[in-house]
Amino acid sequence: MHAGRKLAGVLLFTAAAAMAQQSGSNASAANETSGTSLTIYNSDLAIARATVDLDLKAGANEVTTSKVTSQLEPDSVVLRDPAGKHPVQILEQNYDAAVATQDWMLSKYEGQTIQFQVTHGDQTQIVSGRILRAPSANEKEPLIEVNGQLQFKLPGLPLFPASTDGLLLKPTLRWKIASDSSEHFPAELSYLTHGFHWNATYNIVSTTGGASTSGDEPMDLVGWVTISNNSGTDFSDAKVKLMAGDVAQVQAAMPRMLAVGKVMMAQAAMPQVTQQSFDDFHLYDLNRSVTLKDRETKQIEFLRANAIPVKRTYVYDGSESTFEPMPGAAYDDRGQGTNSIKTVRIEQEFVNSKANHLGIPLPAGTLRFYRRDADGQMEFVGENSIRHTPEDATVHLTTGNAFDVTGDRKQTSFRSNSDLHTIDESYTITVKNAKESPVQVNVTEHLFRAANWDIVEKSTAFEKQDSATVIFPVTVPAHGQQTVTYTVHYSW
Repeated sequence: MHAGRKLAGVLLFTAAAAMAQQSGSNASAANETSGTSLTIYNSDLAIARATVDLDLKAGANEVTTSKVTSQLEPDSVVLRDPAGKHPVQILEQNYDAAVATQDWMLSKYEGQTIQFQVTHGDQTQIVSGRILRAPSANEKEPLIEVNGQLQFKLPGLPLFPASTDGLLLKPTLRWKIASDSSEHFPAELSYLTHGFHWNATYNIVSTTGGASTSGDEPMDLVGWVTISNNSGTDFSDAKVKLMAGDVAQVQAAMPRMLAVGKVMMAQAAMPQVTQQSFDDFHLYDLNRSVTLKDRETKQIEFLRANAIPVKRTYVYDGSESTFEPMPGAAYDDRGQGTNSIKTVRIEQEFVNSKANHLGIPLPAGTLRFYRRDADGQMEFVGENSIRHTPEDATVHLTTGNAFDVTGDRKQTSFRSNSDLHTIDESYTITVKNAKESPVQVNVTEHLFRAANWDIVEKSTAFEKQDSATVIFPVTVPAHGQQTVTYTVHYSW
């Protein structure tokens, strides 16, 4: 159980008040003098900081604290005097995160007889049982001998002696500090810890009711941050910042298990969340104290914007071809890329700009769309994830497939001439609209057979999206259809 780690030259930060124990030499209590602060990253990581009052005597000082997380990285700890006046010599540090659990206690008394409290209705009795086998990673069920019989479950609530050797109720840090003289000063301490996570969620609501036509429409947006604490420690009145960006970390050999706890909702109070560029990332400051209990998930509003112009577009990508043009050759199998998918995607986009009442870098997260029906009820109409989006960038995402807008595509001709190194291919694409209003549809085609191509015939003007993709924008009338035809000439 005591998997204590001894490290030279470091001192562990205490998340709340620290406590001291005498150990045959001078003992010092490291008492917190200001609140904890946390910077939480997107991926199971946070840096915790606090100012602690360090009271040292001349000689060796033994200090112990249990106000630490069970997932800290001991070798990440930094202790310094922010004024630079009091150098501190750390002789050693021992950290033990192995907190006593029922399974550990059963293992501790394996082969011994202990008492169990058995309850039947209002009646309680004490029975004795010998622990033949404690639960383990390989054997999840215990084996207990009671009255000469074996059973694969505990007979009742196990009662352990309070004097159990090595009993550890909380993650514990013990360090030894050498000082040439008596010193009393506030020290700045920090460490990295796992068990924290945050992500962003955006709810965007149409203000125009049940309409679902193409083009721009005003929408209101509310952004939330969800913060989870599974570090094993409560943090009371902590100052919290959130770091958005992909910070490189050395991956641990084994995945960490995160506990699932209760969810708390918290409405953000003034002052509002602010953000600033930091290194190659963005740092969001909640600008208020937040209590994060262990195994708790808390949500805080960090963004609100009204009347954002959101553009709805329908996209018919009938082939969804994944082929890439072949340099110096061609895909001459006429059946490749001729599949016809019927669904038409619904795509939404808006610009993250101050002119659109936004302009704050948006951390990655889930964006959900809502719309009011004919009765005025809020209905969910799709969601998707967005990446970290800087100011003035466009948020573009797919929110589902249209029910009343469908497509069909057919290959109408295919001619390949291996001597001339050419291919001529023709398609007819039809988009139907069963809605009460016209819709704008971008018909997307992938020209993958060869790197060199030219559209020699077309019924509709097209836009070149990239070296192998073209878009035919068409307006499909209400209860009508629109047809696109084209012929492409490939050469290599």
